[in-house]
Amino acid sequence: MNETLTSTDGAQALARVQAEIAAACRAAGRAPGSVTLVAVSKTFGAEAIEPVIAAGQRVFGENRVQEAKAKWPALQAAHPGIALHLIGPLQSNKAKEAVALFDAIHSVDRPSLAEALAKEIAKQGHHPTLFVEINTGEEPQKAGVRPHEADAFLAACRDTYGLTIAGLMCIPPFEEAPAPHFALTAKIAARNGLKLLSMGMSADFVSAIAFGATHVRVGTAIFGSRTSHAPSASQAR
Repeated sequence: MNETLTSTDGAQALARVQAEIAAACRAAGRAPGSVTLVAVSKTFGAEAIEPVIAAGQRVFGENRVQEAKAKWPALQAAHPGIALHLIGPLQSNKAKEAVALFDAIHSVDRPSLAEALAKEIAKQGHHPTLFVEINTGEEPQKAGVRPHEADAFLAACRDTYGLTIAGLMCIPPFEEAPAPHFALTAKIAARNGLKLLSMGMSADFVSAIAFGATHVRVGTAIFGSRTSHAPSASQAR
């Protein structure tokens, strides 16, 4: 894992991102507290994460269940009050572990996963905040519900599986302007009465805030470049 961040690096980078979020909120006429910063710590170990925790960050995002399971229980025991979000794709057979480990899951995207999550939530009595992932660019290699299928899938989550969906997540195509994708996601959320929007990463979170993002997923701008794993199309940057 990439563990090159120093305490000063982590604190300064976090402060810069927090300042940018606050400025973007002011420009959009929103309160800074209306946006949750999810610090994306995937591929980074405790040595990189602890300086960011020490600087006050309490919400972190991971891409893989197994990686999070390996490194976060000890960190959470040492630092109470940490919230852990799953931002990457989730296999249905990992639903049990995901429900137990995460406070939020941003990647609900198919009936089999909705069914598995509903079963585990009922069994465990733990209710992570759930986001449905929208594949706004309709990219075949990327996870997520296609926009024209979103309303029906959201209705099925509620009526068939008994899930409470709190919001939507999107990852715009890398080569396209993100604003239209943020606008589309916000439109789908509004017509379905969903208040949370997980939109925006290191390169575009300011734009996402202008379109109503309530959660921004920022990794590189806080932790630096990742060298051990190349990001996939479905990972937050």
